[in-house]
Amino acid sequence: MKRLLFVCTGNTCRSPMAAAIMNQLGIEAKSAGIFAAAGSDATPQTKQVLSENDILYHHSSQPVTPEILDWATHILTMTESHKGHLLHRYPSVQNKTFTIKEFADEMGDVIDPYGGSVYEYRQTFSELNELLKKVVKKLENEA
Repeated sequence: MKRLLFVCTGNTCRSPMAAAIMNQLGIEAKSAGIFAAAGSDATPQTKQVLSENDILYHHSSQPVTPEILDWATHILTMTESHKGHLLHRYPSVQNKTFTIKEFADEMGDVIDPYGGSVYEYRQTFSELNELLKKVVKKLENEA
């Protein structure tokens, strides 16, 4: 059983969006943030964009912990710096940690829409949706 953990900075935009999409696709996913406070809701723009795409998702932010890292079979970060932070702090997760674009055989980081317009959140959603289709294919090939 694959269990994906998506990691971003504050756990209110990109990683909850990715987890919501992945859960909608039938793969168990959670999210956490490098600098997340526990218990924050997703941003209003994140909730709006998920709603526009008929994705129901209840979110409460959480920081990265050893327990959630242990839970995951795959850890996908939004940026190289998130990956670097995790590997510096938790070297034992190296074999299962990738940037989402690296895992999808692409390069670069997923742009952070935080503080931006709903339009920017829609762009991030679209980017994540396309990346996650590639992630699902790769996971199916691993099986």
